[in-house]
Formats: sequence, structure tokens, C-alpha cells
Amino acid sequence: MKDTDVRPAHPILEQDHASRWMGIEVLRLADGHATITMRLREEMLNGFGIAHGGMVFAFADSAFALACNPPGETETITVASGVDINFLAPAFPGDVLTAVADRKASAGRSGLYDIAITAANDDGDTRLIAEFRGRSRTVPNKTGRDASATNQPEKRTP
Repeated sequence: MKDTDVRPAHPILEQDHASRWMGIEVLRLADGHATITMRLREEMLNGFGIAHGGMVFAFADSAFALACNPPGETETITVASGVDINFLAPAFPGDVLTAVADRKASAGRSGLYDIAITAANDDGDTRLIAEFRGRSRTVPNKTGRDASATNQPEKRTP
């Protein structure tokens, strides 16, 4: 996939309700890379009034997924096989979070990605708030749907 100059879209976001709820905006996509952003809202805060760690994790995980899965691929999907996150500083309501995901290595069906998450306030102060490292595995697409499809997945019963 080539780097894009316009605000890129990615087929996996079409049915990604969590990323839509978070208000994630894709700024840049390239092979093994994604840059995304979102504004931290009140419902994303913990009891201390700072970003909930789960929100920061989910945000980084969305960048990870975008960097791992090239648009148009339908035979395979790349999923997380393990991740680590280190929280370094708090983020506050109204901060704009940015996640920059980059592939560091790949071998066969496995990959290693680093995602840096920063927060910027309205004064222009930007700080690193977390580092996320993801390990990926490419597997056959057994979901029965094209990642670019806009229809809902078939509901499964136990």
C-alpha cells in the first residue's frame, strides 16, 4: 500500500463500532504504519478525572490493527498475539491523543509493532503518555466476510 496524501479510510473501520464511538480519525496510512487521533471526552475518564487506561489501550490497539492489515486483503487477517503497554503520564479531558504505529519487524506470519501515544492540550503542550508494543499473527480469514464489506456479520448462536 502506498502512503496517502488525503485523509485515508480503511475498510476495517467500516464495521469497527468501538473506534467509531471513540471518534478516531485516521491521519496517515502506509504499509506497516498508521497515525490516528481522537479527542479525550468526559466518558473516557476514570474516577480521578484522567484518561481511563482502557481507553488509551483501545486507542493504541486500533492503530495497531490499522498498521497490521493492508486494505484489500481478504484471504488473511492479522490479529494481536500479545501486547504490552506502559503508561507514562496522564491525559486530561479535551486533550487530543495521537497514536503512531510502526512495524519494527516481520518474519513469516509474525510481526512486531511499536505504537507511541501522545497527548496535546489546547496550549500546544504535547507529551508522551504511553508506549504500546504489539505482537501480531497473520491467520486465515475464517470470519466469512470481506474486511471491506459493509454488511453486518452473521450472528452466531452457541
